[in-house]
Amino acid sequence: MDGTEGRGADGHEVVVAGGGPTGLMLAAELALADVDVVVVERRLDQHVDGSRAGGLLPRTIEVLDQRGVADRFLDAGAVGPALAYGGMVLDLGDMASRHGYVLALWQSRFEPILADWVDELGVPVLRGREVVGFAEEEGGVAVDVSDGSSLRAGYLVGCDGGRSLVRKAAGIDFAGWDATTSWIVAEVELGEEPPAGMRHDDIGSHGIGPLDDAGTFRVVLTERRLGHGDPGPDELRDALVAVYGTDLGLRRARWTSRFTDLARQAATYRRGRVLVAGDAAHVHSPHGGQGLNTGVQDAVNLGWKLAQVVHGTSDEGLLDTYHEERHPVGARVLRTTMAQVALADGGERHQALRETMTELLAMDEPRRRLAGRLSGLDIRYDLGDAHPLVGRRMPDLDLATAGGATRVSTLLHDARPLLLDLVGDGGLDLSPWHDRVRAVAARHVGALELPVVGEVDRPASVLVRPDGHVAWAGELTDPELAGALGRWCGSPHW
Repeated sequence: MDGTEGRGADGHEVVVAGGGPTGLMLAAELALADVDVVVVERRLDQHVDGSRAGGLLPRTIEVLDQRGVADRFLDAGAVGPALAYGGMVLDLGDMASRHGYVLALWQSRFEPILADWVDELGVPVLRGREVVGFAEEEGGVAVDVSDGSSLRAGYLVGCDGGRSLVRKAAGIDFAGWDATTSWIVAEVELGEEPPAGMRHDDIGSHGIGPLDDAGTFRVVLTERRLGHGDPGPDELRDALVAVYGTDLGLRRARWTSRFTDLARQAATYRRGRVLVAGDAAHVHSPHGGQGLNTGVQDAVNLGWKLAQVVHGTSDEGLLDTYHEERHPVGARVLRTTMAQVALADGGERHQALRETMTELLAMDEPRRRLAGRLSGLDIRYDLGDAHPLVGRRMPDLDLATAGGATRVSTLLHDARPLLLDLVGDGGLDLSPWHDRVRAVAARHVGALELPVVGEVDRPASVLVRPDGHVAWAGELTDPELAGALGRWCGSPHW
């Protein structure tokens, strides 16, 4: 299928259900690849209530840099050198990344910036509407919208959150663990100065910190009993008294919410012409800020693959690699967040666990390993073991080319595969893939270092996928290069 079967009146090559961070990022990736994509979003604008999803992690900033838009977000946030893990601090300064830091930026700021970029790319967003059903048909999907209209598409991607209608209607199992603990999170005005920092007691972990310079505080409180739905003022007041012995002169709560340690993951990320990404594919507690970041990276993995299938460049088997690569990453995120919930639990036994972990993370090797996992910088897809780079994200090297100085991330702005000749001699005939693969001969001076792994030998050349991960490394004369080009860039044109 070349994508045109799903077009026509109200027809598009791809319909994305949900215009949050994952859906917007996917739409941008598809638009860069000239795919006709439309987003269906229930909100009338990009407003996000409250202080949700408070930061971008290094690998997410890297992928935004690969598209040339990282500065838009960096200009709006504040850079910090470390990330939190169960109340402990993990320094990122030695993580071998141009972006070895955390960007403090609430989702309420992140989404509008992302939406502006998507608008610049010309992606239509159908606001005030939701996908309410669909039916797979020969060559496409008929999508029902809440306003009574219908859309036809080659593919439908559910980026519609943890309660995803797309996932449910596709019959995709959402297995995992039910909630056992809940937390109240609120933005409040207080009449008393709150105690600073984290507090651990027999209930769990709690914290209060300033949200702005106007006297607004962000409160996170572990509840003694599992709660449901958004909490009311009385619940918030009772929770403050339970932890601090006083409501701290609570004057007003301008926003309240509740989250739990529910942890579930879609059994498959693809069923025919329907796929899921972001919270529709995996939900977990927000400990460590993994959710938004994992969803954005899902989108970057899926977008170029879906585009190649839509355009007929690659067959549908390429879409199976989306599940094969991202499902293990999502499963690891669930395990990591569950571990952080255990560290935040109350009681002396869990205090002993925190003390033990604090001792371990004071050592460089455990700290680097965990920081690599939480930051997303250590992700390695199983693409073979011919070279340590294969399957990992390509370092953002400073390069000298015939056209002048550049960086790897700059060469990925157009979301095309990149064949990088690091010997700098060129000479490879790429004509069978000339319309799909950018070939660049370049020199790089200095060590080639990977987070956690350390320094590795520089290969003569590398094939970098549009998502920034290395698909192949070796000599240009290696006969396996043609196989890698065919697998990841589609059949050659002779």
